[in-house]
Amino acid sequence: MNNKALLLISLGTPDKASFFSVARYLSQFLGDRRIVNIPAILRFILVNLIIVPFRSYSSSKAYKQVWTDRGSPLKYHMEDLTEKVAKQMKNTHDVFYAMRYQNPSIKNQLKIIEQKGYDEIVLLPVFPQYSSATHGSFIEESLKIISKWEVIPSIRTIDQFYDNEMYLDAFVDNINQFEMSEYDQVIFSYHGLPVSQLDSVYSEGKCSDRICEQGVTGDNHHCYKATCYETTKLLMKKLKLESSKVTTSFQSRLDSKWVEPFSDKVIEQLGKSGAKKILVVSPSFTGDCLETIIEIGDEYDELFKNHGGQKLDYVPSLNSSDKWVECIVELVQSAR
Repeated sequence: MNNKALLLISLGTPDKASFFSVARYLSQFLGDRRIVNIPAILRFILVNLIIVPFRSYSSSKAYKQVWTDRGSPLKYHMEDLTEKVAKQMKNTHDVFYAMRYQNPSIKNQLKIIEQKGYDEIVLLPVFPQYSSATHGSFIEESLKIISKWEVIPSIRTIDQFYDNEMYLDAFVDNINQFEMSEYDQVIFSYHGLPVSQLDSVYSEGKCSDRICEQGVTGDNHHCYKATCYETTKLLMKKLKLESSKVTTSFQSRLDSKWVEPFSDKVIEQLGKSGAKKILVVSPSFTGDCLETIIEIGDEYDELFKNHGGQKLDYVPSLNSSDKWVECIVELVQSAR
């Protein structure tokens, strides 16, 4: 056993693809104040009496399409990633993974870590761009649990890494598996967030007061929108893509008050305007999941074709690729 532990933290997945398992997952996920930031009683009513009863059926149907003997793709990709990182760090860190929602839970994994008595714990949310809904929630939950221990070891947290060269190179490798010259447009589609969450990172003013579409500058370095646009800029530079061939957009919205432009509307308009073949990359997802496999790979492909397009290709996420493993090792080793 090493004297240091690394805990990789991802969002989560239902334990099964059944209606009730998906309902439990959605209730826990959407019940988080950092996900749906409204007063607790209103959040409870909205989530448990309106959203969950209506979304659980369609979500469970989608999960059944991607379910395997090892569970959901997000789960087995995290298992494979953890195993590969553990081999690379076998002389310095014992490596674990946890899901913020459902299993293996942060609480149970930290209980194991507490019992082993490590001198140092590294917490690494596997999301490149900071948001309150991911990093904020993951770290808050972890520190809340650790704060109750009798012996609290040294704690290190890994911040956003959207500009890390190894992370960018890992995505470039995946993108380069496709012949870029064949596509009319390349869409960098990031998971959406409510505009209110973008505004909450600023001590003064709002996101709309800045020009976050130009990337990270000034005080917007923790603005999710700005870091997404910066990620696109950095990948464009490495791929030598012309700006006229690239669009940055946001998917998986719950309502119209989320960050724009919306990916589905962008894709619909591209089809109508005569684009025949487009490539979609989602750099906010390091592991393939329902939002990439079904939403992009199936739903967006169908949407594009229904509006005149011929072919939509999706670039796989990093999953457990060797360069992604190297990136994690480098992030941990450099965070001193």
